[in-house]
Amino acid sequence: MASEPNSNETSNGTPRAKVCVYCGSSPGHNPAYVEAARELGKFMAENKIDLVYGGGTVGLMGEVAKTIVSIAGPDAVHGIIPEALVKWERDATYSTTKDDNGYHVPEEQVYGRTTVVKDMHTRKQMMAREVIEGGPGSGFIALPGGYGTMEELLETATWNQLGIHNKGVCLLNVNGFYDGLMQWIKTAVEEGFVKEGNAEILVTASNAEGALRALREYRVSDARYGLDWGSE
Repeated sequence: MASEPNSNETSNGTPRAKVCVYCGSSPGHNPAYVEAARELGKFMAENKIDLVYGGGTVGLMGEVAKTIVSIAGPDAVHGIIPEALVKWERDATYSTTKDDNGYHVPEEQVYGRTTVVKDMHTRKQMMAREVIEGGPGSGFIALPGGYGTMEELLETATWNQLGIHNKGVCLLNVNGFYDGLMQWIKTAVEEGFVKEGNAEILVTASNAEGALRALREYRVSDARYGLDWGSE
């Protein structure tokens, strides 16, 4: 499938959907995690949904990115990575290609476009902004991962609760990976730390098709805080 002339718009001029995927820079021990990452990439590409992600070429991150590029072309993927992580979240496929600032970046025809930024805050802000400006069906999906994945996921959910954005946030709960987090949310509601209406800020799906559907059908909670963030 060839990429469209302008990957930021559909054929009718509306913005393309963009999904930010949070996931591990490791593949995990269970092959189901890598398979889920590839399945998500396949469904995104087939539905003309662009990927914005953390820019790594290893683990689940790399699997999602290269799967989409192999089907939809490099314009469908934008990786954003802090300079401090460039030497860690990459594999031997990094070539001698350098960006305008002299940083080694992955092969665009394999992993899509890569932007190297100064720090983690800039990375997260840029990823979120692309999703917020995306078309219908845009949102955030979390595959299995570690501390970084969890931190990004919960910050994105918090931003939703605070009214900074209104996009869906979905747990792709492969092999019951997020069962513990779902139980924590339930307990937090029962103990009075999360409003009952905000328990559904994080929605769940068991497969890629369900996760993308959950973003399309996402409904903003009435219990969110009505704060005015201006141009944040």
